[in-house]
Amino acid sequence: MTPPTSCALTIAGSDSGGGAGIQADLKTFAAHRVHGLSALAALTAQHTRGVTAVHVPDTGFLRAQIDACFEDFEVGVVKLGMLASADVIRAVAAAIEHHRPAHVVLDPVMVATSGARLLEADALDALRTYLLPLATLLTPNLPEAELLLDRRVADHMAMRAALEPLRALGPAAVLLKGGHLEGSDDVVDLLDDRTTVHVMSHPRLDVSAHGTGCTLASAIAARLCLGLDLPDSCRAATDYVHEALRRGYRPGRSATVVLDHFGAAPDA
Repeated sequence: MTPPTSCALTIAGSDSGGGAGIQADLKTFAAHRVHGLSALAALTAQHTRGVTAVHVPDTGFLRAQIDACFEDFEVGVVKLGMLASADVIRAVAAAIEHHRPAHVVLDPVMVATSGARLLEADALDALRTYLLPLATLLTPNLPEAELLLDRRVADHMAMRAALEPLRALGPAAVLLKGGHLEGSDDVVDLLDDRTTVHVMSHPRLDVSAHGTGCTLASAIAARLCLGLDLPDSCRAATDYVHEALRRGYRPGRSATVVLDHFGAAPDA
């Protein structure tokens, strides 16, 4: 299989431990045989036990990275991850409005698995104002949806009820992830593409994992880059993440699992 000429660009944070962030994004793109580009919006000192420090580069340098990618490559999809400040969000939004990629997959990274806050308080309003209206797809987990809506999302009925107000914030479609919903044998994700609510369900795996949100958004971006429509991209991506998690391994000293991106790779 020959990789396509279009590329996927991730604008996100770097994970020094290699399990999440840009590192997970690029592994996911490569596993799908999509050429990956990257613009670093944040640097983290991070391992499988948590985040110990965050550094946010100058927004002028961030914009230079993004422009360099668009100047030399056909960017089919942009995946957005950790954007830690209002200034960074505004800079990324301006770049997207300038370059107008066909698809923008927005993973609204706000809180790390460890519980560390990754989004400055004033950045939440900037995210709502500048980025959500530019998103082809918003992929919040339940804690992120609760922050965006300022209300609890406590069960499956509340998940369904949250879809419309999340879409009202501006994205063309919403994939609400149910992994944080306790008391269920299955993980249920809901895709609302404004015409249908698509239900994706997988057996819950008894593991503590790192990088699932980054990987899911990147797998969706890769599938869109390969020409699949949005529902098929989301369904294939949730299957991919489930398999990568099932095959996951523990490279660090904690019990946290890192996904096996290449073990779960689609057939070439």
